[in-house]
Amino acid sequence: MLKLKFSNFDFECGTDEAGRGCLAGPVTAAAVILPVKFTCNSINDSKQLSSKKRELIKPIIELEAISFGVAHIFPKKIDEINILNASIMAMHNSISKLKKVEFISVDGNKFKTFKSTPHQTHVKGDSKFLNIAAASILAKTYRDSYMDKIHEEFPMYNWKQNKGYPTKEHREAIKKYGTTKYHRMSFRLLAEK
Repeated sequence: MLKLKFSNFDFECGTDEAGRGCLAGPVTAAAVILPVKFTCNSINDSKQLSSKKRELIKPIIELEAISFGVAHIFPKKIDEINILNASIMAMHNSISKLKKVEFISVDGNKFKTFKSTPHQTHVKGDSKFLNIAAASILAKTYRDSYMDKIHEEFPMYNWKQNKGYPTKEHREAIKKYGTTKYHRMSFRLLAEK
């Protein structure tokens, strides 16, 4: 059973990112503040849920959250500042969309202080706290939706299916068709021989 949040602050946000290990598309982060009486037994780490289940939970989070924000950082910036810094920037940008934040719970073990707001990192936080799990669901669904949209432009990479992750099919398509403006040029795009 996931706890609602980590601290005693009323306005604690959970934040998480999606798409960090992808070869194409943005890294996307979300930040969510849930109300004290929030309950939803279906919420879990987004990786433990089917795409269909995430899509069903997304509107519940958006409707019931005190506040939420979502932000993308695109490949050009990822290549410029590296994926870790881009992930943290996406989290910061999503947090900056919230109305009020007193404390930040971060999934993972790396974070840079946001303004002067206290924070705590949590390894596997999305399987411990509802606010981080909710953020992981929003980050994943918003990013998946973006990848579905750009799939229409470049269907040969099958982003609708692989979402830009380094599947064998995706790497084969890069080998065959080259790269697009959506690929992260600083990543190892082709598998080692």
